[in-house]
Amino acid sequence: MKNLKYLIVLLIATTFSSCGVYNFTGAKPVDAKTFQVNFFHNNADLIEPGIDRDFTLALQDLIMNQTNLNLVSNGGELVYEGEIVDYRITPMTATADQQAAQNRLTIRINVRFTNKKKEADDFEKVFEFYYDFAGTSLPTGSVLNEAIKTIYERITQDIFNESLAKW
Repeated sequence: MKNLKYLIVLLIATTFSSCGVYNFTGAKPVDAKTFQVNFFHNNADLIEPGIDRDFTLALQDLIMNQTNLNLVSNGGELVYEGEIVDYRITPMTATADQQAAQNRLTIRINVRFTNKKKEADDFEKVFEFYYDFAGTSLPTGSVLNEAIKTIYERITQDIFNESLAKW
């Protein structure tokens, strides 16, 4: 009976302990306590007003929601900066009368990540994603909002994975 108690205690201890490498979001622990996201300027040839602000805020929100890091405006231990380098709408498929049946909005963002605690983690990389919409729709209003939301969700998660989750 006494051995059974030890076995149960050992089983419970190993079940609820972990190596501490990952948390529920998949982020590896970092020594940093703060992060900063500098404004991502829109340097694309085609300018859509406000997408630079929206991306900057989306990246800040994702990191705040998936880590316990504190957002600071300067002096952050983890620094994200860069620029929107491409905003493009291209026809993907055509109808018999040479009309676009489907269009694609593509956004490319160049990101520079600096980890002041571990310089080996620093990188500069371009992240890109797209959203397809009907050729009869214009990339305005709700179509544009949904496209940008979808694209930014994917790009910000990719940046998070590259910088903090190391996937």
